[in-house]
Amino acid sequence: MEQIKNEQLCVQISAHGAELQSIKNADGKEFLWQGDPAYWNRRSPLLFPVVCGLWKDTYRLNGLEYKMGRHGFARDTDFKLIAQGDRQVIYALSSSPETLKNYPFHFNLSVSYKLRNNQIHIVWHVENTDDKPIFFQIGGHPAFHVPGQLPGKPLKGSLRFDTVDPIRLFGNVEGCIDKGKHATIKTDHGVWNFTQESFKDDAVIFDHGQIRKVELLNDNDEAEVTVETKAPALGIWSPYGKEAPFVCIEPWYGIHDWNGYEGDFSDKYLMNKLLPGASFMSEYVITIG
Repeated sequence: MEQIKNEQLCVQISAHGAELQSIKNADGKEFLWQGDPAYWNRRSPLLFPVVCGLWKDTYRLNGLEYKMGRHGFARDTDFKLIAQGDRQVIYALSSSPETLKNYPFHFNLSVSYKLRNNQIHIVWHVENTDDKPIFFQIGGHPAFHVPGQLPGKPLKGSLRFDTVDPIRLFGNVEGCIDKGKHATIKTDHGVWNFTQESFKDDAVIFDHGQIRKVELLNDNDEAEVTVETKAPALGIWSPYGKEAPFVCIEPWYGIHDWNGYEGDFSDKYLMNKLLPGASFMSEYVITIG
């Protein structure tokens, strides 16, 4: 477990999955969900090389079929610590004989966490080390305590979007998206009040870059946590049926398969492509307070 710290925040990260483990302010208040298995045993998994679900957990590439579980393998893989300072830490994962069994591409993936005042900057860097194009998706899944929410009590929280009345997708058809179903999320000048029933159809998913900034509000309508991203898709999730006291705000460069999708992996919706020697880099920012 590594730690980075400044005057305003103390952040812990595990090399297993390069996953955030804790975000505390100077008063010691914890903002990140702590993985109680009664609700959900993860905290902020990294999604790679797929985001969400594949149809029947299967994808096709150049006429061959491969199996891969939901959200890919990075979240369950040990990364290598390659750099650490007081306010920044960097982890890396490279292709291996094990990854090549179900993901036939050579790659380097690095994840860095850097503190700037009351912000955590998370940077993903994917490099194609293969002699052919590679295809991938990548995303974040950080979970945050809902302000004022007590375990076991009915879930009630508020998010403020930088978009009024965005259009959602539904990803509840065997873990994939119902291509023909959309709905408007009604907000009050961008504020969406959610309960457990908001997630009865699983995650609330937005594509087309509709939302770039999400604020998790307290009872005074003040932002306790803000997530900013340039990702083309965003998921909002809390496990249905558990009244879990947290909500996930998830920036995604990728998305589920359409239900029934049996096309090539390279043609999957929101797929990223890198030519040999090329690289991809993106950042999202968590602001506390």
